[in-house]
Amino acid sequence: MAKFGKLFRQFPRTFWVANTMELFERWAWYGLFMVLALYLTGSTDEGALGFTQAQKGTLMGTVTAILYFLPLFTGAIADRVGYKKVLVAAYLILSSGYFMMGTFSSFSAVYLAFLWVAVGAALFKPVISATITKTTTKETSSIGFGIFYMIVNIGGFVGPAFSAKLREDYGWYIVFWMAASAIAVNLILLLLFYKEPEREQSKIKVWDSVKTSVLNIISALKDVKLLVFLVIMIGFWTVFNQLYYTLPNFIDQWVDTNRLYLFLYDISPALANFIGTKSGTVAPEMLLNMDAGLIILLQIIISSLVMKFRPVNAILTGTVVNVLGLILAVLTQNVFFLLLGIAVFAIGEMASSPKYTEYVGRIAPKGKEALYMGTSFLPVAMGNFFAGMLSGKVYGTMSDKTVLLQEELTKRNIVLPKIDENFTQNDFYTKAQEALSMDSQQLTDFLWTNYEPQNVWFVFAAIGAFTVVALFLYDTFLLKKAAVENVK
Repeated sequence: MAKFGKLFRQFPRTFWVANTMELFERWAWYGLFMVLALYLTGSTDEGALGFTQAQKGTLMGTVTAILYFLPLFTGAIADRVGYKKVLVAAYLILSSGYFMMGTFSSFSAVYLAFLWVAVGAALFKPVISATITKTTTKETSSIGFGIFYMIVNIGGFVGPAFSAKLREDYGWYIVFWMAASAIAVNLILLLLFYKEPEREQSKIKVWDSVKTSVLNIISALKDVKLLVFLVIMIGFWTVFNQLYYTLPNFIDQWVDTNRLYLFLYDISPALANFIGTKSGTVAPEMLLNMDAGLIILLQIIISSLVMKFRPVNAILTGTVVNVLGLILAVLTQNVFFLLLGIAVFAIGEMASSPKYTEYVGRIAPKGKEALYMGTSFLPVAMGNFFAGMLSGKVYGTMSDKTVLLQEELTKRNIVLPKIDENFTQNDFYTKAQEALSMDSQQLTDFLWTNYEPQNVWFVFAAIGAFTVVALFLYDTFLLKKAAVENVK
């Protein structure tokens, strides 16, 4: 403990202010993003939007991809304009964007509002990452980014926990108010406590700086070692993001969470009512919060264990564990296997994700941290894009409960009204249960047995397996060859 205390004192105040702002930004983001798939596809009579899985995938995938692509430009802007000014703009955009998302209901309007949020988040991301890089040293960077990633997950834990309870008690709109309020807190912290880190001063115009940064990125991508690594990591982020894109819908549609509620109720009725819903189930975001909760508890320990690991080795091992965790979570409808799978996934995440950020930060030239941190978001952007495609059309075809039920009704020549504003998803399920003489759980079990919706996860596992093999080959041949050449 004395060693950790000495290490923590090496971090300046700005490091901790940046981490606090990251906490509230992640509170807002994950408080919304963890439930966004449910909000977009849920039944309209419950205040959700009733979009299709394909619409959900398109909205979440393309907009989030744009969010992670924009730091290619916003990082350069921050280097020239100043971190504090960019953060002010980011917070104003984010707060207004979250408010608009909770106000609009049409696909196009929600899409544009979410795109506005993406602009604000893209301004925020490279600045905070660069601030962490500038306030850590080679000796403290591993623990520093471990702390940073732990803070991310504190926000990622608190946000969904509040969303689960607030949306049940007050409706979906309160989730967006919560997100906007968390960003308002950040604006206060920024104005009162954030000190601008030292950065390269230049009289070059912002546009010229952006143009130069893009050319520099293109030039950097000519380095085969860097380019291949970024391409491989697209697979990592494609699989990783299914935790947010697909798993919430999968839990909501297929997993019997009442078993967990009853288990908790036997231990403590108060605990069951705190964790669960009024209907005797557990909200998907509460279950997924186990990932963030374990990271809060164990991230520093895991970071210490992998401190001496080569980043590529840590990422490779973490990816293997991630894939195993996802498969374990969805092989059955058993909520306890789901929780075990999420726990395994979290261990892989703790070993790999901080090392990815650290690896890119290490190779960034001095004075260009924000720019190169922006570059690191490129595979994240593409990973989100492909995650949206898989979570949309692929999940919609292979695993969406509504689609599979419609297919079964067609086979039996049972015709029900089309789902619209006058005949909601809940109405559809009620009438289908009546037509098939099944209750809700019997219908779910029947579709699970006959249509095997869990098979979609083997698609994700295949992508993960390809990523692992590619990383192994990258490490075995490209990196070791480069090391030998440097020795010569």
